Amino acid sequence: MGQIKSLPQKHRMAYANVIGFVFIHLVALTAIFLPQYTFSWSAVGVMVLLVWMTGSLGICLGFHRYLTHRSFDLPKWLANFFVLMGTLTMQASPITWVGQHRMHHANSDTDKDPYNARRGFWWSHLGWSFYKTHDFDDKRKLLEYTKDFSNDKFYQFLSNNMVLVQAMLGVVLYLMGGLPWVVWGIFVRLAVVYQQTMSVNSAAHKWGYKNFETNDLATNCWWVGIIAWGEGWHNNHHAFPKSARHGLRSWEIDTTWMVISGLKALGLATNIQIATMERDGSAKYFTGKVIKEAA
Repeated sequence: MGQIKSLPQKHRMAYANVIGFVFIHLVALTAIFLPQYTFSWSAVGVMVLLVWMTGSLGICLGFHRYLTHRSFDLPKWLANFFVLMGTLTMQASPITWVGQHRMHHANSDTDKDPYNARRGFWWSHLGWSFYKTHDFDDKRKLLEYTKDFSNDKFYQFLSNNMVLVQAMLGVVLYLMGGLPWVVWGIFVRLAVVYQQTMSVNSAAHKWGYKNFETNDLATNCWWVGIIAWGEGWHNNHHAFPKSARHGLRSWEIDTTWMVISGLKALGLATNIQIATMERDGSAKYFTGKVIKEAA
């Protein structure tokens, strides 16, 4: 998988990120090595439920398809719920996550991309998050990239109180199920969702196929599509970032899109943007466009 290649300029180790990542995974390991204290089947069930709620509903639907790309509209109360779920993944605040992801799309797989896959697999998977880089972490630049929502009081609260919100969830889990629910519902769940999301940045820029010709390394990686709730159909997404649907072919299963479709049926998701596909029989790649459904 290769070593991390030369790092961006003006970078420094983000010790808080490194310590937090190591601590979360060490506690998660107690689920394996100290099961007499940390295991229960109900805790496993809570973990599975919260992986879906924070990973699929929070990151994939809330942070990514809704807040970053504005692929559809939602009632404010429901949008707030999904963004709250995304904040509970402890990946970054809404403003930082969205700002850096918009930088990624603006300059994909170049030195202006926070998780540039051309720097190596481990950089795009994890290494980039262990460093603070001026170009990617400057508050003024992040606010410029998120000026469509960065003045929202609720999103500012989540951005400034990410640890507090996580701690509040931990208290609720402890009161309901004791230590096993905390270990599985917080720490094991965070470790799982980290790997789901990071695989999109790394594996889905390395292995797979392309439906569309793009200037970056993004691919459609089937197993990332499965474990990351449809986000692994990444070439489709990079070709049409505003499409709410990432899996465009019959076998490209996109479970986040299924949720959006359900919200549409309930009248909660409106103005949905979807990419189309077409190809001349002699062409190597598909072509397409994004269409907007009626509200």
